[in-house]
Amino acid sequence: MKATIVTIGDEILIGQIVDTNSGFIAKALDKIGVQTHEMLSISDDKKHILDTFSSLQNKVDLVVITGGLGPTKDDITKKTFCDYFDDVLVEDKAVLDHVTEIIEGFYKRPITQLNRDQALVPSKCEVLFNKMGTAPGMWMKKENTVYISLPGVPYEMKYLVENEIIPKIVNEYKRPYILHKTIMTYGEGESRIAEKIESWENNLPDFIKLAYLPSPGKVRLRLTARGENKELLEKSIQENVESLTKIISEIIVGFDEDETIEVMIGRLLTSQNKTIATAESCSGGKIAQMLTSVAGSSNYFRGSVVSYATDTKIDILNVSTKIINDYSVVSAEVAKAMAIGIQKIMKSDYAIATTGNAGPSKGDSEAEVGTVFIALVTPNGVFVEEFNFGQPREKVIDRTANKALEMIQKEILKNL
Repeated sequence: MKATIVTIGDEILIGQIVDTNSGFIAKALDKIGVQTHEMLSISDDKKHILDTFSSLQNKVDLVVITGGLGPTKDDITKKTFCDYFDDVLVEDKAVLDHVTEIIEGFYKRPITQLNRDQALVPSKCEVLFNKMGTAPGMWMKKENTVYISLPGVPYEMKYLVENEIIPKIVNEYKRPYILHKTIMTYGEGESRIAEKIESWENNLPDFIKLAYLPSPGKVRLRLTARGENKELLEKSIQENVESLTKIISEIIVGFDEDETIEVMIGRLLTSQNKTIATAESCSGGKIAQMLTSVAGSSNYFRGSVVSYATDTKIDILNVSTKIINDYSVVSAEVAKAMAIGIQKIMKSDYAIATTGNAGPSKGDSEAEVGTVFIALVTPNGVFVEEFNFGQPREKVIDRTANKALEMIQKEILKNL
């Protein structure tokens, strides 16, 4: 079963807002075995909308549309639906009662004609009741394709997808199973991993596909299995994950999207009743942000100092002026002193410190742009490593944070 997701709105095409709706809808459809064939963003133009509808007719099973259901003149989706389906708008009493309750009951103001017009829907459509707002969803079928119209407001769209559309598709359509398994890896690039697992990849069954999803410092390997026999898919996915783990176990840090390295570090620290703190210069608080993004991180994260300026390293972290003068602010010695300083201040078991030159200019050091020193304080001692993460600036920051977490995870595992 295939779907196309269409977002309507000039504000998306000119970059004024970012389309997050399509990703949410695609994930929801994927979970029930509906494959998203493509995503389209089109303008608030009647001809453009009609041409798009016509081009998708009988080519996909579902067309899910978001946007253009508001009360203003630039919201033309409902009228365009009527043109495409040779239909007329009629007032839906249940929707009108709901709109009236929101406007007069909640907002305490008289309902206007624009508000009443929200209750107008094509006479042939199945109304998808929107408890979260005034714009109802619409479900209409033409030949072999169902067209579903949803409001563009994200929380309203999400409500309708979860409570109306997904249950309806599950009840009315037979779908294949689509299973995913994501393997999270750190410390190896995409091409290096591909070389190591080439033979394994070549022997995957036809119904399992492998996708490489790289980002700075890490690569997600996603296995996707499609078919009618769920037990066979699950068994095959598990067997192939186990055989892959034997090949690259040293770089695998977790499985599935929510099994990030920061989640694993949090679990390890919690199980050992240990704590961690960070002192960050070139990474600008990125490591602390990643660690504290995990629910319950207050149990093990003691705190952080973003010592961006040289005098902050001296005044707060007690890095000596002599060390800075002798070795420069971007050096192994300064990174080590920062890590020791934050560990003492926060009284933590582990500490991470970063200093480097993220670019584009050199700043207070003559170190090459991209140079980064990462220091760790652990129960086993203090360790420092030097890296060059190149450019641009954003890449340096991301790779610094990911590498620091990779390093600390390995050190924590040594103490299990």
